[in-house]
Amino acid sequence: MSSVATHTNEVSSVRTSPRKVRPWLALVALMFPVLTVSVTTTALSFALPDIAADLRPSAAQLLWIVDIYPLILAGLLIPMGTVGDRVGRRMLLIIGSVGFAGASVLGGLSTSAEMLIAARVAIAVFGSMLLPATLSLIRVVFDDDAARRTAIAIWTAGFSAGAALGPIVGGALLQAFSWHAAVLVAVPVCLGFAIIAPFTLPESKDPHPGKLDLISAVLAILTMTPIVYGIKTLATGGAALTGAVAIVFGLAIGVLFVLRQNRLTHPMVELALFQSGRFTGGVLVNMVANMVQFGFLFFITQHLQLVVGLDAFTAGLLIIPGMGMAIVAGLFAARWAGRVGPRTVVVTGLVLAAVGYLFIAATVGTTAWPMVVGYCILGVGIGFATTLSTELVVGSVPPEKSGAASAISETGYEVGAVMGTAVVGGLVTGLYQTFLNIPVGVDPGSAAAARETLGGAYAVAEGIQSGQDLIGAASLAYSQAISMTGVIVGIAGLVFTLLVFWLLRTPRKVMELNPKTGQLTMVPTPGLED
Repeated sequence: MSSVATHTNEVSSVRTSPRKVRPWLALVALMFPVLTVSVTTTALSFALPDIAADLRPSAAQLLWIVDIYPLILAGLLIPMGTVGDRVGRRMLLIIGSVGFAGASVLGGLSTSAEMLIAARVAIAVFGSMLLPATLSLIRVVFDDDAARRTAIAIWTAGFSAGAALGPIVGGALLQAFSWHAAVLVAVPVCLGFAIIAPFTLPESKDPHPGKLDLISAVLAILTMTPIVYGIKTLATGGAALTGAVAIVFGLAIGVLFVLRQNRLTHPMVELALFQSGRFTGGVLVNMVANMVQFGFLFFITQHLQLVVGLDAFTAGLLIIPGMGMAIVAGLFAARWAGRVGPRTVVVTGLVLAAVGYLFIAATVGTTAWPMVVGYCILGVGIGFATTLSTELVVGSVPPEKSGAASAISETGYEVGAVMGTAVVGGLVTGLYQTFLNIPVGVDPGSAAAARETLGGAYAVAEGIQSGQDLIGAASLAYSQAISMTGVIVGIAGLVFTLLVFWLLRTPRKVMELNPKTGQLTMVPTPGLED
């Protein structure tokens, strides 16, 4: 059977719902899960200072509160995609939404850092049910290639829109209530989706679903968790040996994961897809773009509220221009790519993202405008880069492998979110601890708490005589840490751009699926130039 015929049969077989579906109404419904994930992330980011003051987490715990959600999510996205293939993607979306709402209530009732981290784990489990099915359903609902490309661009922009909405809603809730309300912000969104989904979305199943490999899922989580833990330990001044051992252990488990994928008939991750430079480049762009954006959000929220002295709602409003630039740039990117090619747009976006960090490095201080301008530059770069990266990933593989490709693409997003707070957030935290000079008169216990996090320093300052001196020292140290981080990330971003420029070159070979063996191979194609 030809690849075209196989794809046609698969598409027809997944349309099991007898109800006529209106594509654009279905897309509106599918934006609810996207908004749930992005709104929750940014709303929580703005609650970090209040969480730090209330629960008094350690520096590592504060990072874990942010990171544990995308970390678990990254490990479960692909296996949950297989579950959706079996039980139905619409059904899995509904289950995930209801569970996400329930876990968010548990998080909102948390009275300790450990309880909040546990709730974030539960949120991640149900959140992993939401993302994999959305792109699959878009491919089912939209038959026309141009309409589907537009739908994917809107879907991608939805992440930025949700991230922009999060600070507004979260900031307003923090003004009127405690940080607990910011954790509950996803509840009405989830429940609203669960109500409208049966009326707006078709049910969709894969007629030949792959096997759910729990061992691979466990290996994926055991690969990521120790590596992130090790990075956090090293970045926050923990035991160097412990951090190094954790990273080596994670890498060793990663090798076992790769070996297992190569042995399986139906692997959880089809490593053969990475034969394509465009596929690999697209996944890397997703990961790195999300890393620099989530890392930026980690420190900008604390800087605007604590160093600049803004309330949460005002700080949230100042994030909107950067988010808005990301949305506009994303919608413009598809049209621009038709004239100059996707590589030019993606590379331009990565350069702008690096420039955004370098701008912050040169201008950060005790005023808000450098952060606002820097985030606008970063937002344009992220909008250009990520809008086309998903299209590059899915478009570089045969139609039969588009589901596996999109799952890997989404996993790249979540790995980037993890590494954003682990690497960028950890770097800022570690440099803050290095640069902080504790004023004379601060007792050792208060000094230790102040050195853990910026929020901890402000909380300690309220109860000691030399509190204003401590606040001044902590604010200066945090600004210096952001500046140094901006230099490091900006230079690293420019180097990464060169790698992507090479990976996204026009290939001399294209990836094809052998219909007899099911194996992916790179086939020479005359006329294509590097």
